[in-house]
Amino acid sequence: MAQLEFFYDLSSPWTYLAFNNVQPILEETGAKVTWRPFLVGGVFNAVNPAVYEARAQPMDPKIVHNYRWLHEWAQLAELPLTFPTEHHPVKSVLAMRACCVLENRQPDLKRFSQAAFDAYFARGENIDDPAVLIAIATTCGLDGDALIAGTAEQAIKDRLRANTEEAIARGAYGSPTLLMDQSLYFGNDQLPLVRAALLESGS
Repeated sequence: MAQLEFFYDLSSPWTYLAFNNVQPILEETGAKVTWRPFLVGGVFNAVNPAVYEARAQPMDPKIVHNYRWLHEWAQLAELPLTFPTEHHPVKSVLAMRACCVLENRQPDLKRFSQAAFDAYFARGENIDDPAVLIAIATTCGLDGDALIAGTAEQAIKDRLRANTEEAIARGAYGSPTLLMDQSLYFGNDQLPLVRAALLESGS
């Protein structure tokens, strides 16, 4: 069975698209996925600081085109997209630590991540707000208070840092980063390549 690692940060709109668009690919190929929360800001700081320079010039033609493409991709996938909002760019440390609390419970992590993506990108909610994260967890049948309490544990902080450092060491420069064996794929638009690689691996 093909194995795929999906490194992601809940603050990334392209990851919102990819998280949803990879699901039918996983079903089609029968691939096993491991969801790997990391902090994309840590990745940018280490290897891709140009992202911050681009954000400082919101009317740059490249940024304008990127936002248009983002909305066109969302329409193509029939995904609601309320972006950008006043919360962008959201500080995602708390949300990603919450994901790390759930990392060893992959089905719970997937449900929580899906709900958090929907809250931020479909409804424009602030996922840096503990109350919002508690409400999201509750809708997933999880103990939201316990989840937020877990984010304060040093082991969880260390895990998020370790996941981020691992992703960087393996070549990541943004979110989402998808890894299969020694092959790295980046972004929503490379999912056709991921699909082809998974089909070839499973043949």
